[in-house]
Amino acid sequence: MRLAAIGALPLTIERLLITHLHSDHITDVNDFITTRWIQGFPPQSLPIVGPEGTNQFIENTIEMLKPDIGYRTEHHSDLPSPPELEVKETSSGIVLDDDQLRITAALTDHKPVHPTIGYRIETEEGSIVLAGDTVPCDGLDELCLGADVYVQTVIRDDLIKQIPVERLQDVIGYHSTVEDAARTATKAGVKTLVLNHCVPAPSTTEDIAQWIDIASKFFEGEIILPSDLERIAV
Repeated sequence: MRLAAIGALPLTIERLLITHLHSDHITDVNDFITTRWIQGFPPQSLPIVGPEGTNQFIENTIEMLKPDIGYRTEHHSDLPSPPELEVKETSSGIVLDDDQLRITAALTDHKPVHPTIGYRIETEEGSIVLAGDTVPCDGLDELCLGADVYVQTVIRDDLIKQIPVERLQDVIGYHSTVEDAARTATKAGVKTLVLNHCVPAPSTTEDIAQWIDIASKFFEGEIILPSDLERIAV
């Protein structure tokens, strides 16, 4: 839905990077695979990269989609076969390296969800780290070192601690706080820290300013808490 909102057809996405297999990070994968498949003239293969377990997840997804795939191949003569997917599982190292783009993965720490990985994407224009859900760890430091942009999912533990529900309290133990993200950014010497996947989600301009103010106590670079669809310049 977010790709559609910015006018980016799934077919324009060349590669799918998965950080981990928590449902809120993979729920839309089946829709992305199907939409990209049926919009291709002809259909194009989709490379998918993720941690150990990704291959099984994709196999399960295709199994779930079998009835739909059958309906479409029966109805459309130019869809002779199911979606072609190239799944690669990785824990660390270079995912892609060509004349235009370099993608590197490293292990992060979101236990008991394991393994989880983050990605560093580099071009001539700059570098961006997509950390996913993780607490500070060596793999995250490695990815972030000298990056132009560091995107980190964050929580406000001070707010969560005020809610007397054990299941919510449990969230604190395996996510970076705003302070954690800011410290990682400072340690790695990144230029811009982007806070996202915020829990609990800030709802007003004043709330956003408060999140940024907390981070600024530990990081002197640029700090952004963007809205969905907002573009960030490297």
